[in-house]
Amino acid sequence: MADQSFITIPPDSSLVLQDYTLVIGQEFPDVETCRRTLKDIAIALHFDLRIVKSDRSRFIAKCSKEGCPWRIHVAKCPGVPTFSIRTLHGDHTCEGVHNLHHQQASVGWVARSVEARVRDNPQYKPKEILQDIRDQHGVAVSYMQAWRGKERSMAALHGTFEEGYRLLPAYCEQLRKSNPGSIASVFATGQDNCFQRLFVSFRASIYGFINACRPLLELDKAHLKGKYLGALLCAAAAVDADDALYPLAIAVVDVESDENWMWFMSELRKLLGVNTDIMPRLTILSERQPGIVEAVETHFPSAFHGFCLRYVSENFRDTFKNSKLLNIFWNAVYALTAVEFESKISEMVEISQDVIPWFQQFPPQLWAVAYFEGVRYGHFTLGVTEILYNWALECHELPIVQMIEHIRHQMTSWFTERQDMGMRWNSVLVPSAEKRILEAIADARCYQVLRANEVEFEIVSSERTNIVDIRSRVCSCRRWQLYGLPCAHAAAALISCGQNAHLFAEHCFTIDSYRETYSQMINSIPDKSLWKDPGEGAEGGGAKVDITIRPPKTRRPPGRPKKKVLRVESLKRPKRVVQCGRCHMLGHSQKKCTMQNLTLN
Repeated sequence: MADQSFITIPPDSSLVLQDYTLVIGQEFPDVETCRRTLKDIAIALHFDLRIVKSDRSRFIAKCSKEGCPWRIHVAKCPGVPTFSIRTLHGDHTCEGVHNLHHQQASVGWVARSVEARVRDNPQYKPKEILQDIRDQHGVAVSYMQAWRGKERSMAALHGTFEEGYRLLPAYCEQLRKSNPGSIASVFATGQDNCFQRLFVSFRASIYGFINACRPLLELDKAHLKGKYLGALLCAAAAVDADDALYPLAIAVVDVESDENWMWFMSELRKLLGVNTDIMPRLTILSERQPGIVEAVETHFPSAFHGFCLRYVSENFRDTFKNSKLLNIFWNAVYALTAVEFESKISEMVEISQDVIPWFQQFPPQLWAVAYFEGVRYGHFTLGVTEILYNWALECHELPIVQMIEHIRHQMTSWFTERQDMGMRWNSVLVPSAEKRILEAIADARCYQVLRANEVEFEIVSSERTNIVDIRSRVCSCRRWQLYGLPCAHAAAALISCGQNAHLFAEHCFTIDSYRETYSQMINSIPDKSLWKDPGEGAEGGGAKVDITIRPPKTRRPPGRPKKKVLRVESLKRPKRVVQCGRCHMLGHSQKKCTMQNLTLN
């Protein structure tokens, strides 16, 4: 036996081994580290390892090929927990493993190999793991090995799904402590204390919505496809001052149901509290499922509850499968007055009488601009749908605590980025509102202005005459009232009397309002090692910390879950066809019309 023998790991190997060598006297912290190191070496050098003895005091292994002298003996050092190499025959006479399958490529080895990638990308797919392991190590593993390896790695990094539910009460307590004024409540059901509901809303979001956002909420859900299924519910302010989504509250429930929607809306009502009495009447957009309709009517009886136009238009499209009808339908959606809307309906009826019963199923009062009483500020579809889908896709493989933490990180980034953006602007209105005001001022040059008194004006064009009241901020075209920004007619009236049209936009479009929306911070949560463990008796909203919450009974069935493909283009409404108010031709506005201006006497 040689005094010192060694195996050198190829320098291009991706494995990180201590000194890339094995030498007599080399020590390992414990026998498990020894096993892992030798397994990594066997895979890197493509030979099979056979374990002869493995217990608390020794580890003996040899090459599995008959006649090959490679052999190692590792024993526990006296008085300390470490193990050291006592005997090592480091020469191979066999040819090693020639195929891609390796006995040492176990699920545990796969988990260790992919841990860094899984930490950076929880969406790391088993088929990607298969390919990467083959490319990096020259080893083929099965799909199930890759899947289980990822599951084990995720559990090592983030904890198990079961642990996530157990830690929920302590997490909610920490969230409330770190963000005073926030709401974090978890509820269990049954004798087994199975998870049922979780409601979270940060004080920063509540403050921004009540003090600066437009009173417009979107409601939607996304189904979770993790180990225990469930649904992610969300209530979001449809827009901040610059037309960006603003999440207000989220909930995770064991299943989407009418009962859970009723509970979610009751929590939302508590969140807004008495502030709803001093705020303008809420406008709520959703797909108007029966459970949502009942919940809104119960907890927000005075709110205007309208359809999401994407949902309505897709139903219309799938029902009639006629592109011409669909184009007229969207013209009807944009119609500002009842007369314009009814004319479009007449056009549709001439093409198909079947639209009449369809309009009975989807009453225009719940979606058409001309009839809907709520103020949508030009927003027709649920912007929260896309963000919810992304959250569900990014989070569904994480335990529930890490899922909420991921969403908190996302929201923290949004608030920080928008705070920085708001400080860089130096005009009166946010950029999106500034752009629309400038367009209205440009179009205003096409009109003749007749002043009736100090506040009322007649705005005359070749098409019609509109009446503008600058004190009430009303135009007979209804665009000023519906969108919150002066229309071209209003701009013409304001310019004629020396007023600044920018100052007649609603306050929610100002940069001051935008900065107020994001003025609060979402604070971080302490590491879970600092949380109180269940059993210490601290109170949690909806559940005590000493209650051990178990997973819901809605466990994912076996087999690969089907992923719904959500096309981003389906979230966007069709582009509106512009019609000139002077020549009535499509494709351009009055501002770009080449027809000579008419002289009006």
